[in-house]
Parts: sequence; C-alpha cells; structure tokens
Amino acid sequence: METILLTGAGGYVGSNAAEYFVRRGYRVIGTVRHRIAERLRASGAEVREADLTEATSVTSLFGEPVDYVVHVAARTSEVGRDEWFREANYEAVCRLAGEAMARGVKRFVYLSTADVYGLHDFAGESEDELSFDEKATNPYPKYKILSEKWLKANLPPERFSCVRPCVIYGRGDTSITPRTVAYLKNSPFAFHFGRWRGRNRWPLAHVENVCRTLHAAMLLPEAGGQGVTVLDSRRVTVSDYYRELAAEFLPGRRLKEISVPMALIRPIAALSTALSRRAPLFDPTLYALDTISHNLDFSNARMLSWFSRMGLEEYRHDTYG
Repeated sequence: METILLTGAGGYVGSNAAEYFVRRGYRVIGTVRHRIAERLRASGAEVREADLTEATSVTSLFGEPVDYVVHVAARTSEVGRDEWFREANYEAVCRLAGEAMARGVKRFVYLSTADVYGLHDFAGESEDELSFDEKATNPYPKYKILSEKWLKANLPPERFSCVRPCVIYGRGDTSITPRTVAYLKNSPFAFHFGRWRGRNRWPLAHVENVCRTLHAAMLLPEAGGQGVTVLDSRRVTVSDYYRELAAEFLPGRRLKEISVPMALIRPIAALSTALSRRAPLFDPTLYALDTISHNLDFSNARMLSWFSRMGLEEYRHDTYG
C-alpha cells in the first residue's frame, strides 16, 4: 500500500482529499494544525499534528517512508499581513518540498490557485497560453506564484506538479458558498459591478474534481513539471450562481439584481480591505471585487485529458450543498 502525506487535511479541501485517497486504497497521513473536519475523522486517514512553518515539525513527518506528498495546507484569506502569507504559502512550501525530495518522495503535488493567472477578463485560454500575473500585489496569489516558480527552479520536473483550482465548492464547503448565501440573505439586492452586469463567467470547480485532478497530477508521467487548471465544464455566470444559490438555500426568495458602476463600489471595497485584518470585515474587498467583476473563463482541456488518461470522468453535480 502506497503512502500519501497530505497536508492541510483538517480543512475543507484537505478532508475531502483524505476521504478520496483512502477510498482508492492509499494509506493517508493527514497533517492538521488547529482543526479537524468531521470528514477527516471518518475517512480512515491517520492524523498527525504539525506546524509546517517549523523545520523540526516538517522533518518529523518523514520518520517513515512516504511515496507522495500532496500539499494542500495554506493561508487562504484574501486579506492579511504579507509576512503571514510568505511564511505559510512560500517558506513552508520550500521547506516541505525540499524535505520531500531529500527523502525520495516520488512526486510533490502542490495545490496552487487559478488566481496565479491574474484577475482580468479571459476567453478560454489554455495553460500553455496563460502566464503568471507578475504584477500581483495581493499576498495570496503573490506567494502562490513564487512557490510555483521555486518548485520549477529547484525540483526535477518529473517530481512535482501544480494544481490550480478555480472557485472550489461542494460538500462541506465552509467558505465561498456560506459566505455568498449570507450575502444574498442579508442584502436587498444581488449587486453586479462593472460592464459585465453579471454575465461574466463564475469559474466553479467542484471539490471532487479538485481531488481527481490531485490524483492525476500525482500519478501521470505527463503531469510532471506541469500546472493544470481545475474548472467545471458547465458554464455558470455570476448571475446564474446567485440565482441557483437562492433557489437552493433561500427557497421562496425573489432575487432582485442590480448593476452598479465600478467607480461607485471601488472606494467601499478599498475601505473594506483597509479595515480587514485576518478575514474580510464586510464585502466586497478589493480582491473579491476584481474576482466577481471579470470574466474568468479558462480552458479545462488539460484537466479533462488527464481524467481520460486516468480512466476518470468529470464529476457533475447540480447542487451546491
């Protein structure tokens, strides 16, 4: 039985990944720091407490042979001090990947983000056509980009792969779905900002498709040294998303939509960002505003190709719960 060291297993994506890999016959050692999701408790994975920002803690994780490392742990907030993100989303990645290589791990799979491409309008570009947003100032994509660059510069290409999911949703979501439902519940309108008026693509990636892509990135020879965008094939606009969430979670609610010029909302978003510390104080922050106001429409051909090579199909689901 092959062993996977899965970091961040106590969180939303990590606990889903732990359950996924255990179902497929792997021994999973899941690292946690502050919390353990109920899904992880029931998954059958072995749980280890670890602080990936400490070298001795990382070294202790390799006290027994590990075949693969799937690195999910990260600071994911859109606000916060730069040094917090550098420590968790860059320095910890370098430390863990370096230790994995020294211990003979077959492949290091890094969960990155599609935000490395930047927040502007896209029109179906593939990974080969996309480039990193070298001007990124938000610390979340900034250090994801630097981590990917470090992996490429320091690891043999056949021994690492980068998975770049779009907006992750699905069972157990503790982030985007409840946050948006709360917004729709408490706001008199569903607001759209800028020229798209809600017709821009909202790039959803079901958590099951994220797990399947992590699996493909771990095993496929052609995945070595590559980055892959994780995106559901079904095209959903921001307006579609709001309406579907309202229908599922707020039955009977008549959703009223209104479009607002960007110039009116950006000062409010700037204030929200300035006042926020560890989590958004109120919506939208500048980062959230740029996310929901652009057409984030990428190609998912590489993901589908990898699924085909693995004998997998894209997971399709018509609910958000």
